[in-house]
Amino acid sequence: MIMFPIKSVSDLEKISAAVKWQYFEKLTAFIFEENGFDAKQNVIVKDEHYKRQFDVIAKRFDATWLVECKKWKSRKQRAGAMKSAAAKHLERCALYETVAKPGRIMPLIVTLIEEEVVQHDGIFIVPVTKLNWFVNNFESFE
Repeated sequence: MIMFPIKSVSDLEKISAAVKWQYFEKLTAFIFEENGFDAKQNVIVKDEHYKRQFDVIAKRFDATWLVECKKWKSRKQRAGAMKSAAAKHLERCALYETVAKPGRIMPLIVTLIEEEVVQHDGIFIVPVTKLNWFVNNFESFE
């Protein structure tokens, strides 16, 4: 198991910027696990027509968070790619809902770019440095 020596936001920012995308997914799952979620990485869901991969699926209580991790290098790159990423993620989430028939689905995109939490087409886009706070304060956004 990979341990993340995170004791401050500064530590989290340094680790986030340095990690490969696979470790970024592990870090995201780790944050969910530290908050009492059952988190799994690289989950493949398929039906008779489609097969889709989720970076992280985190479950707790009646909610299933379907997480796409995006390692955009800049705000400019994120701005150009956000619409497409949100549309693709919503399509994956619809397949998951059809196949798994879970309770409440929470689509989420986690990024490395430090900025405010935003919402695009019903999907929250959260910097990894704010993920812990977001998970613990999500109800205030609903």
